[in-house]
Amino acid sequence: MILSRRHFLGCACCAGAALALPPQAPAAGGPRTSLTPDQALAALKEGNDKFITDAPFRGVQGRERRIEIARGQAPIAVLVSCSDSRVPPELLFGRGLGELFIVRNAGNTVDTTALGSIQYAVAELGVPLVLVLGHERCGAVDAAVKVVKDIATFPGSIGQMIEPILPAVIKAQAQPGDLLDNAVRENVRRVVSRLRSASEPLLLDPQRAGKLKIVGARYDLEDGDVDFFDEK
Repeated sequence: MILSRRHFLGCACCAGAALALPPQAPAAGGPRTSLTPDQALAALKEGNDKFITDAPFRGVQGRERRIEIARGQAPIAVLVSCSDSRVPPELLFGRGLGELFIVRNAGNTVDTTALGSIQYAVAELGVPLVLVLGHERCGAVDAAVKVVKDIATFPGSIGQMIEPILPAVIKAQAQPGDLLDNAVRENVRRVVSRLRSASEPLLLDPQRAGKLKIVGARYDLEDGDVDFFDEK
């Protein structure tokens, strides 16, 4: 397997510190991670590199860790990801108990509830990174593709669930290559763009201050690699 270029670009700056749970610093509302947005991103990248190479990497867990985080949480990142059972965030990023604040639904979209959850993590928990994660062969995106191409319909609330994905599919139609995969990436880009440009100061202010980064990525089901393609 070809090693990720992240090994060459990131190992020197994030070795060691990225693997350990960051020390807690007292802050209003409870302890918060001391990691910067770039350090949190480097920790996720290194964890995924360990995951795809089957290298030993055990996230922080066990009785002592459970007792510690029972007093308060200090996650290093918000993960906006798909509910797909093949995409377990803690495993594919090598993280342990209390390290990821996860918002999941089919298609990794952001509605009012999801947005409020993200804002809570940033404003109240001091999370420095939001990662929007799509994945290969996403069923929700595939359903949206079928709606656009074949005027398909779906029962119950499924149709309403995939409505926010339709603009991504429409835009992806003009792109060369595989429509489904392009739509997966375009769906991530739309969510990232929405969060970056949200009018609420809860997300805008920390971005302007350099305390928050919002990034997009796509997970490969077969080789386990996460492609971070929107790191502005």
